[in-house]
Amino acid sequence: MNSFSRAAISLLLLLSFGCSTDTPVVFQESTSEKHRPEYHFTPPSGWMNDPNGMVYIDGEYHLFYQHYPDSTIWGPMSWGHAISKDLVNWEHLPIALAPDSLGYIFSGSAVLDSENSSGLGSASNPPLVAIFTYHDMDGEKAGATDYQSQAIAYSLDKGRTWIKYSENPVLPNQGIKDFRDPKVSRITSSDGSQSWMMTLAVMDRIQFYSSPDLINWEFKSEFGLGIGAHGGVWECPDLLPFNTPGGEEKWVLLVSINPGGPQNGSATQYFIGDFEDGVFTPDDQMIRWMDYGPDNYAGVTWSNLPADQDRTVLIGWMSNWLYAQTVPTESWRSAMTVPRALSLFEIEGTLLLKSSPIKELELLRKTSFDVSADISFLPSQAVEILANVENNFSLVFSNKEGEKLAVFKSDGLVTVDRSRAGKNNFHPDFAASHSAPMSWEASELRIFLDASSIEVFVNDGELVMTSLVFPTSSFDKIELASGVGNLELYDLKK
Repeated sequence: MNSFSRAAISLLLLLSFGCSTDTPVVFQESTSEKHRPEYHFTPPSGWMNDPNGMVYIDGEYHLFYQHYPDSTIWGPMSWGHAISKDLVNWEHLPIALAPDSLGYIFSGSAVLDSENSSGLGSASNPPLVAIFTYHDMDGEKAGATDYQSQAIAYSLDKGRTWIKYSENPVLPNQGIKDFRDPKVSRITSSDGSQSWMMTLAVMDRIQFYSSPDLINWEFKSEFGLGIGAHGGVWECPDLLPFNTPGGEEKWVLLVSINPGGPQNGSATQYFIGDFEDGVFTPDDQMIRWMDYGPDNYAGVTWSNLPADQDRTVLIGWMSNWLYAQTVPTESWRSAMTVPRALSLFEIEGTLLLKSSPIKELELLRKTSFDVSADISFLPSQAVEILANVENNFSLVFSNKEGEKLAVFKSDGLVTVDRSRAGKNNFHPDFAASHSAPMSWEASELRIFLDASSIEVFVNDGELVMTSLVFPTSSFDKIELASGVGNLELYDLKK
């Protein structure tokens, strides 16, 4: 047993805490597999990447995801499946969609066809319909360019079992190599009529298709030529309506890109503008990033949320294609971010997208502590931190090996420095310090730290940075270097 383990198990860490329960603070080691998150979603075993098909029905949030259960590296893709009643506690279900003679099951979306427009259900039992990309690996290896196409499957038992449509694909490929990741939603046109709208990633741009029935699709328009970041392939789009702080309707188009992100590798950009009759028109030429950290990719939103929730909820894949297949986990690879509620806010006349931690995350809170000194110990490897901060601030997490993870703002930049935060020899780009511009005042900081990740939300998500970290032993100490006050700490260990 190393010195850290002995200390963690046997010593009462009494220093520097004011505890709401007036009990000593004991760092509790996790009983989970090394680096396995305590409260972030992970697959039971094997490989996971993009979240897919998120839909809400009858009190259950469905999360599907790209999954290869037989290995911890990418392979023949299926849709893994889990459900939750609160977006925090998840129940794993059997694989929903598996590869077949038409190909692997790539990313996509799911909707409740409440009016049975597809005819795949009935008025009394409308179907859930999944829209996904078939990837013909044999065709790709043979040099074809039309190896991706769009297909559907449907469920009549609230997503427990799925039937693939007998006449797939519903949108064949016309010879375009990258033609994938359909995100479908119900759209009201300018004349008041409703139709299904598919937002599809096609090479380094987006195409829009409309349909009356989820089966027959008509091309409407294309967006992306000469605008936005183009350092790689565009993937996993989402088209979302919002109201501005002034009450004006605006549309946000999310587009993930790999490579070409602001920290190298994968990232998600977004555009703000108008969408009418199948055409997206951006307000400006500005490049905006949803998350300035290196490890939030392919995020999309839940469909069919109840109207009384009045929110848009997104979850992302917490990794980066630069090193996703080499990170130092054993029986599983990849986790999802915490779910985030999206909204628009304005800074000096510029609209930006806010990503706020959802309210349900407060269900994770166990014991709370008020940190009352400059250096304090943590109760576990899974914590939430809330603090008031000055515009320039700094705090540092560390462990007994002397590894450090720093979060600070200085000279208009928010930085997460993981260059000395633990294991990093699996990829030359991993040990790095990542910064994001924030010209406006920082006043509030919220951090979710888990076994192998940190998610930093400044001003309730006006700026967000998500980073993987793989410390040799869990971070057990926090140092408030400067500009941090009124800090609340919550133990989130399950």
